[in-house]
Amino acid sequence: MSPQAGSWAHPRSLDRYEKYIYKDTCHLKNESTRMKAMDVDAVRAFLLAADLHSFTRAAEVLGTTQSAVSIKLRRLEEQLGRRLLERTPRLVRLSAEGLAFLGVARELVSSHDRAATAFETEQRRLAIGINQQLVGSQLPSLLRQMRHHDPHLLVEMRIAGTNELMQGLDQGELDAALVLRPEDRGKRGKAAFAESFSWFATAGWEPRAGQPLPLATQGESCRVRIEAVRALDRAGIEWREVFVGRGAAILGAAAVAGLAVAVLARRAAPPGTVDVGALLSLPPIRPQDVMLYSNLSDRRTRDALRILTLAFQ
Repeated sequence: MSPQAGSWAHPRSLDRYEKYIYKDTCHLKNESTRMKAMDVDAVRAFLLAADLHSFTRAAEVLGTTQSAVSIKLRRLEEQLGRRLLERTPRLVRLSAEGLAFLGVARELVSSHDRAATAFETEQRRLAIGINQQLVGSQLPSLLRQMRHHDPHLLVEMRIAGTNELMQGLDQGELDAALVLRPEDRGKRGKAAFAESFSWFATAGWEPRAGQPLPLATQGESCRVRIEAVRALDRAGIEWREVFVGRGAAILGAAAVAGLAVAVLARRAAPPGTVDVGALLSLPPIRPQDVMLYSNLSDRRTRDALRILTLAFQ
């Protein structure tokens, strides 16, 4: 039967078709190799390094080493053909391409985590107390990082003084507490970081000539207030307490309103205030140790707490 009349092809034609098929198969195989599935752990490491501005802190959250995180990120960048992070000796920050990748990276990790926990029926809960002097305008950013880490986590947050939070921890109302070091050091905790305090006032504020320095504080029982007025007394600077409130937000409002100079943690100083310590020749305030106490046993919840703590540092 002739080739024109039947379905049988000439053997040479078959050879030619086999070559085409082999060539196409090799091409698809090469494309597949170049476009391997993205390593979700590497993308997660990228997000943590971007949020925490540190490979070391990202490694702490992931329970690995800084070098392991660095290797993962280098391989991810090689796969994408883009530089996602700019590294400096003191800081890690997003490149322009990293910023463009950030949103889809969050979606990828979030989708992966939802799939991994699709059959979980018990909702995880984290009840955490944070000292009222540590919380300022950065709270939304901290909560956003926790949500990105675990969208299914139910967060209960209490902002109060150290003594109240330690009592809530002892009574089982809180799973964890991030507080200024309590005077009673019998309970075992972990020193998380040292918090710096200073003197803040609204921009352009000046004290009245011949008048004592007006202060906004948390009252006589506050350890930071005790440190501040002792420093003023040692420096021979007259002062007068004109406003008493609970929490950095309240004291910051008094400073913004121009009522007084507020003694605040640097992180908690609100927009519109400036550090006037050097400008007014005020004495430095000794940093305060911040302690982390935790009763958590669930790994993912502990990881969420670790991210929150590292974000404070």
